[in-house]
Formats: sequence, structure tokens, C-alpha cells
Amino acid sequence: MLTSKSRIYVAGHRGLVGSAIIRNLEQRGITNLITRTHKDLNLTNQQQVQTFFAEEKPDYVILAAAKVGGIHANNTYPAEFIYDNLMIEANVIDAAYHNGVERLLFLGSSCIYPKAVAQPMREDALLTGVLESTNEPYALAKIAGIKLCESYNRQYGTDYRSVMPTNLYGQGDNFHAENSHVIPALMRRFHEAKQNNAKEVVVWGTGNAMREFLHVDDMAAASIYVLEMDTGAYAQNTQPMLSHINVGTGVDCTIRELAETIKRVVGFEGELGFDASKPDGTPRKLMDVDRLKTLGWQASISLEEGLRQTYQWFLQNIDQQEVRL
Repeated sequence: MLTSKSRIYVAGHRGLVGSAIIRNLEQRGITNLITRTHKDLNLTNQQQVQTFFAEEKPDYVILAAAKVGGIHANNTYPAEFIYDNLMIEANVIDAAYHNGVERLLFLGSSCIYPKAVAQPMREDALLTGVLESTNEPYALAKIAGIKLCESYNRQYGTDYRSVMPTNLYGQGDNFHAENSHVIPALMRRFHEAKQNNAKEVVVWGTGNAMREFLHVDDMAAASIYVLEMDTGAYAQNTQPMLSHINVGTGVDCTIRELAETIKRVVGFEGELGFDASKPDGTPRKLMDVDRLKTLGWQASISLEEGLRQTYQWFLQNIDQQEVRL
């Protein structure tokens, strides 16, 4: 159980998930938090990471740092997506072992599962088929992260755990025009269309692809829940070589339904169109969250409620640099 005395290193504390985890911990009165910006600590640099761990000696590590992006970014920068993410997780996990970290939590992604996998996606679907080509480099890096945790656990007796979130959104998201995920990208486009009195917003793809979305505050709560979970309970509900836990809502919607909801939340009154010449990505991505429910946790923020919260944050931060407009 985390206490006010626990030294907790949150890697990626300024990102979408990392900042939500910081908020969650601080709201619980846990403030002995260790953070570093990329400028202060380059996690792809092994020597810098080893030196940092040797000096700070954290008790717990939450590895939320990653290079992330949507379909366009993954297609444009595949080498960066696989290299950066492999280096980050390898350096942090190895340094955690060498410096006696009590427990580590690795955050992955639902894209680890094969493209043509049975829905909803169970944890045991990992490595059973071909990955979606548009984000294969990123997915392979995240799979390697899971296996790093499991391998260190098996060889060294460490307690490193992995959670695989579905598609995330919420305050602190990246609203970049080209390199963002679907919710912030659509939210920005609908907002700008509303401001410019545009007649139509055209969305990539057919609109038929199905996706599941989890508010980042729910993800933060689930992450801390799994990190604090009793060792026996975690071991009883996982396997040494199948130890990751899905985190999601267990409910999905079509991209068309998502776009219609965001259109309503933003208040755009024009038309909604779809460009079928653009890729849909994976046809469907729905997480099986029975393992996490069995362990006692489930999401609480509905999609429309979460989208309204996100849009209000966007409006309040539209002029700030971190929104990256």
C-alpha cells in the first residue's frame, strides 16, 4: 500500500496518463513524488537512467513515459516509435532492478493484440496473430515491455506488473492537428469548424470501425489500484508469462457514433462526412476486462460525460503551449 513516505517515480509525468496519475496520487495526499522532464532526463540514454535511479532510489516506479501518436504519426515515424519505446522501457526496467525498486507498473496499449483477433480481446490473445500494420512498431515495443517485466520477475523475483489500456482521452491530451489520437483530433476539428462557421467536417475512414474509449482519470485510478494490489491476489489472477491486465470500459462504439457525440458536445451544427479513401485501421478494438473486474475494479466515467469534461478543459487551455495547437 502506498503511503506518504513512499518514494514514487512517475516516468512521463507530463503526458496524458502520467499527469492523471500525479493528480490521483496528490488527491490522496501522496506527495513524495519523483519526476523529471525529458530535458532533465533522457530515458533513451542508459547511463542517464542508471545514474538517476542510483541517486533517487525510488520505492515504486510507474512507467507511463512513451512516444505515442495516432495512425498518421505511426505511419510517418515508425523507426522512432519502435526505437524510443524499446529504449525507454529497457533502460527504466533494468535500472529499477539494479536499484532495488520494490514494485514497478508498466503501461502498455491495446494495440498489442493481433488485428484479426476475437472480440472482446482477452489477455491470452497476445502473440496469437499478425499485428495491425499501421502501428506494428509501437505494438512490438509495448509487447517487449510486458515480456521485460515478466522476464525480470521470473529470473530475479521482482514484482513488475503491466496494464494495457484501451484508447485513452481526457484533460492534458495532445490536440495537434496531425499527430493526435482520434478524440482530440476530432474535437479540435469540430471546434475550429464551429468557430469558422464551416458547413461540413469530414472524418477519416468509413466511420464503421469500432473503438472503446476510457477517460484518463479512470485509467489513473486503475493503474494505482493494480500497483497497490496484494501480491497474492495479483499472482492468483495472472500467470508468470501472461501477467498483463486489460484496462477499459468493456463497451465500444463506431467512429461515426463517436463523431456524432463530439459534434453534439462541441455544438457544431454543420454536416458530418466521411472520407472512405483514408484508412480505418483495425476494424474493431474492444477489451475483455473480466480479469480486472474479478480483481475488484471497473470504470465509472461515461463517454459523453468524459467528452464534456475534456472539451471544457480544451476551452480553458486553448491558448496554452502544452495543448500544442
